Amino acid sequence: MSEIIKATSIELHSFIKTKYEEGFNYLLDITAIDYSEYVTANEEQFALVYILRHESFKEHIVIKTYLKKLEIETITDIFRGADWLEREVYDQYGIIFKKHPNLRRILNHKEFVGHPLRKSYPITKGQLLHEVDDLIEEMNNRLLSKNVVCKLESGTFSDCNKDLMFLNLGPSHPASHGTIRTYVALDGETIECAVSEIGYLHRGFEKSCENHTYNQIIPYTDRLNYCSAISNNISFVKTVEEMLGVEISERAQAIRVMLLELSRIEDHVVCLAAVLVDMGGLTNYWYMYNPREDIYDLLSKLTGARLTNSYMRVGGMTNDLYEGFEEDLKEVIKKVKYGVEQTLSLIKHNRIFHDRTQNVGVISAENALNYAMTGPNLRACGVAFDMRKDAPYYGYEKYEFDVVVGSVGDVYDRVMVRFGEIDESIKIIEQVMQNLPEGEVCVKDNSITLPKKEAVYTTIEGAMNQFKLTFEGVKVPIGEHYGSIEATNGELGFFIVSDGSGIPYKVKVKAPSFTAMSAYPEMVEGAQLADAILTLGSLNIIAGEMDR
Repeated sequence: MSEIIKATSIELHSFIKTKYEEGFNYLLDITAIDYSEYVTANEEQFALVYILRHESFKEHIVIKTYLKKLEIETITDIFRGADWLEREVYDQYGIIFKKHPNLRRILNHKEFVGHPLRKSYPITKGQLLHEVDDLIEEMNNRLLSKNVVCKLESGTFSDCNKDLMFLNLGPSHPASHGTIRTYVALDGETIECAVSEIGYLHRGFEKSCENHTYNQIIPYTDRLNYCSAISNNISFVKTVEEMLGVEISERAQAIRVMLLELSRIEDHVVCLAAVLVDMGGLTNYWYMYNPREDIYDLLSKLTGARLTNSYMRVGGMTNDLYEGFEEDLKEVIKKVKYGVEQTLSLIKHNRIFHDRTQNVGVISAENALNYAMTGPNLRACGVAFDMRKDAPYYGYEKYEFDVVVGSVGDVYDRVMVRFGEIDESIKIIEQVMQNLPEGEVCVKDNSITLPKKEAVYTTIEGAMNQFKLTFEGVKVPIGEHYGSIEATNGELGFFIVSDGSGIPYKVKVKAPSFTAMSAYPEMVEGAQLADAILTLGSLNIIAGEMDR
């Protein structure tokens, strides 16, 4: 279980500031816990949890404070990434962050009554929005912060010193890459100010987790980053296995590594294809997209599903590799290499591509860290943080591969880092398949993994184990733990609170797209309108994991 540091709510701000100065200057996540139905008595009903990572990227700490009153001082003055994270906690739990610059709902609509992650909120209750959220108030505040003297009132202007036009980018538009809305103030073709709104794809993932067993949650994780579903599976079950104290077999670890890297390729080719088609490169799109279909065919044959595979289980996976898998994988890798080679031949020395991507959508390493960006978006800024190297798991330390980094943090770097990572993932996959261990893919523990079908059909013990695990779930010891992996978009983590039953008391997902999106409005201010589209595409925002 994660070691948890307790701090009083009065001293929390200064305590986090001290930890920041000690090197814990990377904010992973903020969440809250409603203990009203917990098995053991707690000091107060609500607690706040802050997860910080050290600047060496090798360790993290979990800080918890119990709240006597549902308010606490904001830490947005320490971490810019805390802006959206605190708004999420306010929205879902009703905790007020004093001095927050823009404390308003972020996942639920403005007419929403109540706070859905409180235990008292009924899971089946739905609430409709009847009025459009025009974002005028938020835009006015943003204009004011930029020293633009302009007051927007229901589509008209008063006391405006600039001839601005206001425009919605999305949410119902292919270029918004999912259900994302960005409201921009345009001075000609230049974006003067921007504010973003999410929440259109709010699926209630975390609330649903509180009503399903651990294995039943796995299909829900598929729908987080649906472009690389297996990586979500692995991050979740790995966290649960850590809470159980279970170590999966070497063969299962190797297969997970191979599938993680295949998922990384699958995700990157989608991102690169989308960015290139956004700038008009349709030929590039098909060179990158066709190998994705080949990966889907392979995963469909292995798992029985194309997009949302639901392949992992706590303690292992549903089945071993099928006979002939290695040969099929080699063919897929060959097609991926061909697609990457052909695409790079079209853009590597293409002046249009360079002009459209270089020094566009720039974010500095300092700002990227402060916004808690992660994965390829952070490495594109020159920060070589990769959990596979800095906090390895599943034997990643045994594989030879390089961490691909950029230098400027622009669209070009984010694109080329992903191209480089595809090559490195292929290297890892080839090493895995050359040295794939023998053995079982699931731990032999009747309290964790389902018995084989033969035992279920022929023995009373097998039938009982099947029945109990299916209906009661895997019993996870009481405790709280944060676990994570280097997923395709960066660090994907889960903070799980267990009450000892087969159903988690709370699940919080630390999603890479959420904090990346919080940095987007500032990244596009001062840029051309067309460049905002490429910037969004290069961040590879996946609405499913961002909206949850």
